[in-house]
Order: sequence, then structure tokens, then C-alpha cells
Amino acid sequence: LKEVKKKINLICFLIVLFIIGSCANRGTPSGGEIDEIPPYITKSSPENYTLNFNLSEVRVYFDEYIKFKNLQKYLIISPPIDPLPEITPLGTASKYLEIKFQDSLKSNTTYVFNFGESIVDNNADNVFSNYKYILSTGKYIDSLKISGTLQDALEMSNPKDIDVMLHEIDSSTTDSIIYKSKPKYITKLVDSTGQFNLENLKEGKYILIALKEENKDYIYQNENDKIAFYNQIITLPKDTGNYNLKLFKENLDFKFGRPKHSSKNSISFGFNGILENYKIDLISNVDESFKSKIILGDKDIKDTLYYWYNTIKEFDSLNFVVRNNDLIDTISVKLRNSNIDSLKIKPLQNNYISFLDDVQFQANTPFDKIDTSKISLINKDSLSLDFKISLDTLQNTYSFNFEKQEEEDYKFQFLPGSFTDLYNTSNDTLNYSYKTKTFDDYGNLRLTLRNVKYPAIVQLTTKTGEVKYEKIISSQGNIDFKHIIPNKYYVRVILDKNENGKYDPGNYLIKFFPERVSHLDEELDIRAGWDLVQEFILK
Repeated sequence: LKEVKKKINLICFLIVLFIIGSCANRGTPSGGEIDEIPPYITKSSPENYTLNFNLSEVRVYFDEYIKFKNLQKYLIISPPIDPLPEITPLGTASKYLEIKFQDSLKSNTTYVFNFGESIVDNNADNVFSNYKYILSTGKYIDSLKISGTLQDALEMSNPKDIDVMLHEIDSSTTDSIIYKSKPKYITKLVDSTGQFNLENLKEGKYILIALKEENKDYIYQNENDKIAFYNQIITLPKDTGNYNLKLFKENLDFKFGRPKHSSKNSISFGFNGILENYKIDLISNVDESFKSKIILGDKDIKDTLYYWYNTIKEFDSLNFVVRNNDLIDTISVKLRNSNIDSLKIKPLQNNYISFLDDVQFQANTPFDKIDTSKISLINKDSLSLDFKISLDTLQNTYSFNFEKQEEEDYKFQFLPGSFTDLYNTSNDTLNYSYKTKTFDDYGNLRLTLRNVKYPAIVQLTTKTGEVKYEKIISSQGNIDFKHIIPNKYYVRVILDKNENGKYDPGNYLIKFFPERVSHLDEELDIRAGWDLVQEFILK
């Protein structure tokens, strides 16, 4: 009997363990396979590519619940519709998408709704990619097309979020249409290769452009947008070639903004465009002791000129004639009470200096005089060294040039009165120390160019296009970049067609293309103590 009871107890214990184990496992399902299948369309009402469309809405049904992701970013309606149709679902999921029109469709027109990557399923965000719904309010679907490629005119990487457009024109249309009206057709770049396709086009004449917009309204605003253009009218169906476009940011037409009295003795003149052959002339009556200097704002405010003046006489306002190339304007500035800035000297280098750089000092008020007898430069052996001084008046910067040795220490001392500003204020005693490294702490590059037309601007840049080193070359020969900080660099060559020593972008209205720019395909790894020799054959 005892043995029977033991067996019964053992069986009961095992049953209890089984029940507990079953309960414990109830909340841990296996999960099954991950859903990687995008939704698909079961039907459309009316069907895609429908003709003679005269309804107020379209519905496209899917096999599962869908939602939109970044619809505003991806959706392109071509040609644009105003007012925009209502497209749902928004903020929720549905088994169909719906397009509701507001009596805004034109007759005999083919419309393309390109949803890009915006349609995803509700559970796993699987993308129903590049879906287009196409309808015609006429008797046929327009079927003409053109294609091409687009590249940034200056940068190495292909641009993103670019819209390629066709503006329909007739005999009365001018080039200014792109500043005033939305295009007839719009598409996006296909992928990172820069390819584009404009499809379902109607017979006619067109202007081809591309825009990288800050404000996505498909209208060119040269203050903020980049543009690419084809410089001839495209006639369809005759012109069906492959079009190559270069994207650039135009130089703005120069104009002065409204000046401001920024401190006791300075007035700021903001501007847009390229500063060339500029003048700011005071036409108010002042005494003979009046002096002034013009300084460009620092790296954060390069679009501002500061007019500094030394008078302590109180004025209600000052009047100026401002010029820049052919621009002439008369400006009046009302003055207010404020404090005079005190002189502050700022070094522009850190402790370590390269063999190539001058040592530079900048001030917050205009430099007026320098007394070299109160300035000394010594090395670590306390030997006095010679130096040359130059003043960049626009940058308000003194540069000190001297011969540098490896692993050397240098000390500048500026006694009181070394620097004097426009207000006859001088510095207190200033001391600055600098060091150099060895030549082997840097790398060297010898570059040979082939198939190049001179003059050319040769630049070593970062991956993002920031220029680190630059040389202007006027004839064939080896190009040596010495004492380069070790890093990875890219080579960019600008063919300086107008020989002004800088890159010039294009201009849409005068149909001027950007200067030609070539990039070396490979990245250069400049290492400490290494001499790299590289050939660059321009295409």
C-alpha cells in the first residue's frame, strides 16, 4: 500500500510540474518568420492608366493595411495640381489609399502620381516601392520621354533630393518663367548615380532644369536654391537625347542691405553677392581729423562690412554713397547711443604652427599703427629672429612671416604700444609661445596633371569638399604640396577659364555654365614621413 501511495504521489508531482511548465511557456511564443513581404495592390478604382477621367476620387486597394511614411518628401504629382488633392490615409492605417480632387484637373492632360518610397505596410514598414498611378483626362496617355544624368558642378559626391523639371513654353514665354511658375513635369533622380527619367510627356517645347530647393515649391529662388539647366529648348518628339546637367549655386546680384549702427563708432553694412571694387564714401560734413577704416566680418558674418570711424562728435545720422562694381546707391544711417569697444588682440593659431603658415593676430577694432621696435621674436636659445610683417586691412589681421626650424620653440613679445587702433588705444604687454614639429611629422605630395588646360586651380579637400590646401598653376610641371598634415584627401582641379584665380559658378539667365571641375577618383592617404607621387589624368 505504501508503494502504491508513493507512486500516486510521484505521478501527482509530475502532473503539477507539467501544468506549471505549460503555464510558464504560455507567454513565450516562437514568433514565426519575420514579415519581409511588401503589400501589393488587389484592385484600383478606376484602373491605373484610365482614360477620359472625370471622377472626383481614386481608390487603390491593398492586400493588407498600409500607411504613408514621409509622403511629403516622396510624392511627386506631375504636372503639379493646384489646389492639391487630399490623399489619405494620414496618421492611421487603411487597406486603401484615396486621392480626392477639388475640380482642379485640366482637360486633355496626363497626370502621374509617383509615390516613391512612401507606401509601407502597417506592421513591418515593408516598402511598396516606386508606385505610380497614371490617369488622363483626355483620350490617350502621353507617352514621350527623355532621360539624362545630373552631377554637382563643384562637389565630388552626387547631390540628393533633386527635382528635374520641364517647363512648357510657347512663342511668348521667356526664360524668367522658372522664377514665376511651376513646371509642367517633375521627376526625381533615380538613385545615387544621378540618373533621371521624365516620362508620360506631351508633344511640345520645353525648358529643362533641375533644382535643389530649400523651400519645396518647384519655383527657382536663387537666394537659396541650386540649379542645373540645359541651354537649348527641347522639342518633343524630335529631341529625345540623353541630357547631362551640372548643378550649381549662382552668385547673387550684388546689393547692400539696410545698414545698422552696431557700436559707438562702427556701422555694419550687410550685403548679398560677390564683393568686388567696393567703396563706402561718407558724404556728411565732418572735421579734418575724421578717419575711417572698413573691415570685413569674421568667418560667421562674412556678408557684412564694418565702417569704423574715429570721431567723438555726436551725429544724429551719417550719409554715404556705396559702390560695388556698377552698383551705386545713397544710404542714410541713424545713429544711437552705445559704448566704444576697447582694443582686444586675438592670436589666430594654436600652440603648434606649421612650416607653411604665418603667425597671425587679429583685433576687434581697426589697427591703425604698429611699432616694430616694441616687438621681439626669440627661439628656445633666446636668439633674436628677424620677421616680416604684412597687414590685411579688410581682415584687420597682421601676419608675421619668419623662417622656421624643426622642433623649435618661438616666443613673441609685444610691449605696450606695439599695436595702436583707430581710437589711439594701445595694447598691454602680450606674450605668445609657439612650437614646430619635425618634417617627418608631415607628408608630401607630388602631383602630375595630364590633359589639363591652364591656368588651373588645384585643391586638396576633405571628403565634404572643404579646401585644405590650394595652388594656382599656370603651366605644365610637377605640383608639390609639402608639409601636409597627415590625413585623407581628395584632389579637385578647377579649370580657371577667366583667369581670376577662383571658381566661378554658372548663371541661368545669361546661359553661362560653371567652370569645369575634375575630381581624382581615388582617395589619397597622406602619411607622416611619406612622399606620395600621384598622376591625375583629367577626363
